[in-house]
Amino acid sequence: MNNTLNSHNKQEYEPAHTAEHILNATMVRMFGCPRSRNAHIEKKKSKCDYILDAEPSEEQVAEIQAKVNEVISSGLDVTMEFMSHEQASVIVDMSKLPDDASETLRIVRIGDYDACACIGAHVSNTREIGEFRIISHSYESGIWRLRWKVVR
Repeated sequence: MNNTLNSHNKQEYEPAHTAEHILNATMVRMFGCPRSRNAHIEKKKSKCDYILDAEPSEEQVAEIQAKVNEVISSGLDVTMEFMSHEQASVIVDMSKLPDDASETLRIVRIGDYDACACIGAHVSNTREIGEFRIISHSYESGIWRLRWKVVR
């Protein structure tokens, strides 16, 4: 297996980027939707767009925030492993993989809560993230935009 990975063109804020993985896994579990189709992750604030049939209720929004914080506070290790596309396709969603993705993929695991192909930077344990806070959200044409931040 060729262990050459794609180069990465940005430096993420590790706590927020890792929180995004937890948020995505939470959305998939709660709503059965795909992982975020558009994300902008920054130190001050971040946003993720999800394809949903209806806007989540305020109770569901509070539940998302609570679940993400529960996972963060549980102190899960963030680990990485390398595998082929064929091996990865059994455990992760490959639909967002770019056409020029390297032959070897890096799979980032957050305990047993999430696994995702990713070349970005992450914390080593979820306790390093801080608190996940939803700032606001909006719903238009089947897209739910969630604005959030992590506070350390």
